[in-house]
Amino acid sequence: MNQITPPPKIEIIPSSAPFSEAQRSWLNGFFAGLLSDATPLSAEQGAAVMEGAAGDGDDGEAPWHDQTMPMADRMKLAEGRPLRRRMMAAMAQQDCGQCGYDCHNYSEAIASKSEARLNLCVPGGKETARMLKSLYEDIDKVPAGPSSAPAAAPAAPAVVAEPGRSRDNPIAATFLSRRLLNKKGSEKETWHIEFDLSGCGLDYVVGDSFGIFARNDVGLVDQIIALLGASHTTKVNGKTLREVLIDDVSLSPAPDQLFELISFITGGTTREKARALAQGEDPDGDAATLDVMAVLQKFSGVRPHPEAFVEALDPLQPRLYSISSSHNATPGKLSLTVDCVRYVVNKRKRLGLASTFLAERINPGDALKVYVQKAHGFALPQDPKTPIIMIGPGTGVAPFRAFLLDRRATGAPGKNWLFFGHQRSDCDFFYADELNALKTSGVLTRLSLAWSRDGDKKFYVQDRMREVGRELWTWLAEGANIYVCGDAKRMAKDVERALVDIVAQFGARTTDEAVSFVGELKKQGRFQQDVY
Repeated sequence: MNQITPPPKIEIIPSSAPFSEAQRSWLNGFFAGLLSDATPLSAEQGAAVMEGAAGDGDDGEAPWHDQTMPMADRMKLAEGRPLRRRMMAAMAQQDCGQCGYDCHNYSEAIASKSEARLNLCVPGGKETARMLKSLYEDIDKVPAGPSSAPAAAPAAPAVVAEPGRSRDNPIAATFLSRRLLNKKGSEKETWHIEFDLSGCGLDYVVGDSFGIFARNDVGLVDQIIALLGASHTTKVNGKTLREVLIDDVSLSPAPDQLFELISFITGGTTREKARALAQGEDPDGDAATLDVMAVLQKFSGVRPHPEAFVEALDPLQPRLYSISSSHNATPGKLSLTVDCVRYVVNKRKRLGLASTFLAERINPGDALKVYVQKAHGFALPQDPKTPIIMIGPGTGVAPFRAFLLDRRATGAPGKNWLFFGHQRSDCDFFYADELNALKTSGVLTRLSLAWSRDGDKKFYVQDRMREVGRELWTWLAEGANIYVCGDAKRMAKDVERALVDIVAQFGARTTDEAVSFVGELKKQGRFQQDVY
């Protein structure tokens, strides 16, 4: 027998790097597999690799990464951590992608000064922007490392995403149609929206989200211009004031910079009040309701110059929606399921920016700026035979409609179970004919429904889960993946609590063991959430 000489051990990570022996061994193997002509790192390079990880005393964990946790609690958990980690804790923890990053990468970009915009976290809103601003002021106060530490490498040139793959490089798509999903008697207004992507060549996979650059309501814009005492045609940044207010800036909520501007051009009690609002205080108990128009009405004697006024406003942010169609089923087409937001504050009707834009302010054939936001950890199983359990009340059904259409189009043999719920069965059963047809054809194995207003007692999807807990546990034991889409603060927490109870009861586990079991499902990618 010929003796086989083992290949030489490649030491890419030097012994001086701050890793355990097991970590060094794993990393050496990992990099050796990536690099055919691997060159060992110097001690300085090894330290640079570690910079920003254990090198700054951080363990890499993110216990604050919970959408339902209040800001104060998240910041408490981040105490003593490096600045970049405290910045992450300040964000909304949804990893929604509206900022163009996930929470971790956005915080890293700000801390490294490669991203100067502190107001990109749409779900976090002003609360996050204020905290990031406060933390950013300390960025140059962070103690420098040892004098022997290497200088930071020059920043790599920014990589521009291909058109339609980033909020910073959107592409034009065509609005096709809308149809109301609710029937007469509903308290809701929900629309099925369709787009034509064939002209722009954009594609997507189920689980992704669609970014929409909506335009502000012309009626609201004209009222604001009137309150400013300005002309529609006043030039600002090469465009008319009306064009800028429609297309470029956010009109809700009022940013702190607008209060600062008012404090600069006024005096006395007016100045004090504006300054207090700019600092996050609430002198009159109405701060949460103040959009840009409400601020101009509140400070009715103040008329900022249009150019200064525009500069004080935040840029208009895109809105993300879960895609409710499958590119495999309908190539060149994309659909959304959108709840229309309308409410009244102090007798004035307020409108959700993107939802009412899609519901009434855009016409078939119109073009609008869009992009596809790739999903982070929310996708169909790689193995098409894997069973899936989908829990999506209301518009949370959107990605699961896409999952079902995709599995039908690709012939995936895995079983599919959908939990759907809303207020009333006779007027709020979205896609009823479609879902029943999928059930009849065998694509949808089980359909479990919950209606919160049909009876004397409110009944939700988590209640239906408990009713069929034994069968749900059987599916999990057979290897099913479970998905949740919808409200993070109430529904998603209630669903997870129900799941823990089901695992404990039918999996013969203690509550602590059931919690650990659900935690393991998450780590394995078998429990995925798209919550907001």
